Amino acid sequence: MYQAIVRVHPNDDFSLSVVFEDGAEGILDMKPYLDFGVFKKIKDLDQFRRVRIAFDTVEWECGADLDPEFVRAKCGIVEKT
Repeated sequence: MYQAIVRVHPNDDFSLSVVFEDGAEGILDMKPYLDFGVFKKIKDLDQFRRVRIAFDTVEWECGADLDPEFVRAKCGIVEKT
């Protein structure tokens, strides 16, 4: 089962600080994705800052969104066993 994202904060370097419902925290660098598809729309810092949480995922007004499993994997959070 995936862990929902409960808090997201946009940083000025086009990264996201995220917190998951289990308390895990991480930083997702979005720069590698900003030249592809719908993510081109958030290449503007004002647009990027309009990030929010909707239905446990990260999304922007322009329709770009990120699945919690993708965010968790790309943040480099090591799962506890």
